Amino acid sequence: MRDSELPAIRRLPLFRTMSEENFLSLTSAAYVQTFPPQVNLIEEGALPDFLHIVTEGAVEMFAGWNRRETTMAIVRPVSTFILAACIKDAPYLMSARTLERSRIILLPVGDLHSIFRRDPDFAMATVDELAACYRGVVRQTKNLKLRSARERLAAYIMRKSAEAGDAASVVLSVEKRLLASFLGMTPESLSRAMRSLQDDGAKIDGQRVIITDRAALEALARPSRLIDGPD
Repeated sequence: MRDSELPAIRRLPLFRTMSEENFLSLTSAAYVQTFPPQVNLIEEGALPDFLHIVTEGAVEMFAGWNRRETTMAIVRPVSTFILAACIKDAPYLMSARTLERSRIILLPVGDLHSIFRRDPDFAMATVDELAACYRGVVRQTKNLKLRSARERLAAYIMRKSAEAGDAASVVLSVEKRLLASFLGMTPESLSRAMRSLQDDGAKIDGQRVIITDRAALEALARPSRLIDGPD
C-alpha cells in the first residue's frame, strides 16, 4: 500500500478513532490490487474474506435473481464495502464489480475481527457505520415505495445539485442504464421520465442535467430529510 493512501483511509469514520497501533496493524496486513473495468470483486452468496476499500475508480454493487439484475449502489473513493457481511461473517447479499480501472485495498476479515474485539473505539465506529448503512437502506426503500418514477428522478437531481452547492446543472456520473437500475426503473422508463421533466424544471442534455426552474423541480420532488437526509 502507498504511504500516501494511509491518511485518506485514516480519515474514514470507521478508522478515525481507533488507536494508531491497531490502525497500523490492520493496514500492514492489507493487500492492494488494481483491477480493470468489469471485473467481479465479490459474488453474492459467497463468504467474505476481506473488507474492501475503494481508493481509486468506481465499483457497482448489484444483485440478481431469476435472471434479473439490479444496481444497489455505486461506491466511489474513499469508501468501504461490505462491512456488515464481514462483521457478521455471513454470505454477501450483493455482488460487486469495477465500473472503471479501480484500486482496491483488501483488509483480511480475521484481522478485522481481532481488532474489533480489542479496540472499543473501533467497535463503536463499526456500530455507527452499520447503523448509518441501515438508515440508508430504509431511506432508499421509502424512496422506491413512496415516490413515482418521475418523483424519484427529480429527487435524485435535487440531491446531486445540493451536493454540488445547489449547482444549476449536474453531470450524471454513471451511465443511464445504471442510473435507471438504481432508481428502480427500466432504461425506457428513465428516458420517458427524463423527457417529461422538461415541463417540471429540468432539461437533459446527454449526461448533463440543467435545472431550468428549481422551484418547479422541487415541487415535484418534495425533498424530505426523512427520505433524502442528511441525518
